[in-house]
Amino acid sequence: MKQFITFHSYCIVLLAIAFTSVTYGQSVTEKQAPKTIEQLRTAILQVLQETGTPAAGIAMVKKEGPVWVEGLGMADIAKGTKADQETMFRIGSTSKIFAALAILKLQEQGKLSLKDKVRDLVPEIEFNNPWETTNPVLVEHLLEHTTGWDDIHLAELIHNDPNISLKEGLDFHPHSRTSKWIPGTRMAYVNSGPAVAAYIVEKISGRTYEDYIEKNFFSPMGMETMTYFLSEDYKQQGATLYKEGGYPQKYWHLITRPSGAINASPKDMAKLLQLFINRGKVNDKQLISDGSVKRMETPSTTSGAKAGLKYGYGLGLYTSDYNGYTYYKHGGSIGAGKSDFSYLPEYGVGYSVQTNSDNVAAIRKIGALIREYQTSQLPKPATAITSSGSGAFTKPVDGYYQQINPIKQLPFKLPPLLAERIWSEGDTIYNQFPAHVGQIVKFVPAEKGLYHNLHTGRPDFVVVNDPLEGEILELAGTESGTVTLGSVPGVLVFGRITVLILWIIFIIRAGVLLPFWAYRYWKGKIPGGANVLIRIWPLLPVVFLAIAAVFLGFGAMEGKVLLAKPSFISIIVMLATIAFFASAVLTVVMAIIYRNKGIRRSVYLPATLLSVLHLLVAFYLLWYGVIGLRTWA
Repeated sequence: MKQFITFHSYCIVLLAIAFTSVTYGQSVTEKQAPKTIEQLRTAILQVLQETGTPAAGIAMVKKEGPVWVEGLGMADIAKGTKADQETMFRIGSTSKIFAALAILKLQEQGKLSLKDKVRDLVPEIEFNNPWETTNPVLVEHLLEHTTGWDDIHLAELIHNDPNISLKEGLDFHPHSRTSKWIPGTRMAYVNSGPAVAAYIVEKISGRTYEDYIEKNFFSPMGMETMTYFLSEDYKQQGATLYKEGGYPQKYWHLITRPSGAINASPKDMAKLLQLFINRGKVNDKQLISDGSVKRMETPSTTSGAKAGLKYGYGLGLYTSDYNGYTYYKHGGSIGAGKSDFSYLPEYGVGYSVQTNSDNVAAIRKIGALIREYQTSQLPKPATAITSSGSGAFTKPVDGYYQQINPIKQLPFKLPPLLAERIWSEGDTIYNQFPAHVGQIVKFVPAEKGLYHNLHTGRPDFVVVNDPLEGEILELAGTESGTVTLGSVPGVLVFGRITVLILWIIFIIRAGVLLPFWAYRYWKGKIPGGANVLIRIWPLLPVVFLAIAAVFLGFGAMEGKVLLAKPSFISIIVMLATIAFFASAVLTVVMAIIYRNKGIRRSVYLPATLLSVLHLLVAFYLLWYGVIGLRTWA
């Protein structure tokens, strides 16, 4: 599933912050730009070779039917099995499309409503919403990822049980389902939401979710092998998934199957594309209404959506810009299986890509090639952008902003270190990330209080009022939904960067000088006692933090199973973070004790400053849940 399998870089260094932004390339070089299907096929095969990706399943369709459906490369290297249109790949979070389809079909039948309270429908499903009395979690919040819940925790992520029921999967570790903000105000990707929606389908229909989907969607659409399970068809026709370096992966049984367990062939994915391009019709039968399809494509519950923002995450689909064309899509990642399901409804074309490698660049490059091919044959989208005058619009306050709708999949989530800078000049709003050094994106006022993005040509930015934070900004069109930004004082932005830089510099300084200190002590040029201890104590917190990082990394390399439960590895991580905090406090205490011990200022002052920096970092990590980290929680 998209993000469902991702294990963030904190496993290598606790303080590592990811600042890279991964998006579809906005164009393909002229040398790469394919003009025919055969050229496209050749270009995709080249991507597979360059990225070490064994196989890809490709489906391209238009309203009238399939344009190109094929499997390329090797489905199983050891057996020498070539991929074809019947080869089954794991599509990960693209599976969420069916959870939305099922709920909307039940709504069309009058059996439920997107506005129903989840607590009323399934009171036996545990979740915590502090605002439940006034702002309950609704069915549509589950599918739009606006519950405010954490993404599933590591214990849920790693649990691998082929026989578990959906209810048992939801009962296994419900602690992640606590609303961090008022439901229906901000969007953050959550894998448990669609799974709870699927359980609602089970309860109302009186049959298992998988049976319901089989009867109402797979069978009518002619998907004969599509499945949520390790079926006999998958054993015979499933593509082996390979980690980087060509290492095959074992089959992973998700405990929240509706969120990412589907196995499907390119032939099946072509049929799913046809369903959306033909607005819910299959062989002239209206399987789902055009209105329901449109609702899937339309974000509705965030504060920005209520203010008119129509780009972002709807119900099981989200928007993705490519040179001004708005694709509706869902991506997926489960282990080394990747998928990309995308279509242009107004042009009646779409595509699906599936790969059996954990190389993310491969599927993105293939998707960009297909998009370049498809859009090169289409009329340019209208991008009429006019400024309506700043007087009628709420301008964002000039200053610094950071994301306030984080996804938390793991036991802690550090905030972004860098911030965005936003300022206005006349009618134009400027957004720069990272502040002062990053790319600048311009926005101008549009209709209904929205701002047009001059890069995408779409109204995908709005200033709204959040009931908890006050004035916030919501930006749409990112690869998995929307980003909500809240203001942050500049002193905090530059203060934390300054502390981090100084901390790293003084750690490096102490580490470099340590061998010289040892040599001088051996030669009797450094007296013992306080003169030695003032040099050694500030390095102790570094040792404990390094131990925590090493054991986290080791746990990650061992498949994260040892981190998902109390084990020698995970307990060492917990104890090492506690020891880091305790030693950080102790270094400051020792610096105070040694202040009158006759230590040279050139030695005492740097050691004291490093001790203070340790303490600042320790309290920062304590605030964000890193100290005493229980990776299994």
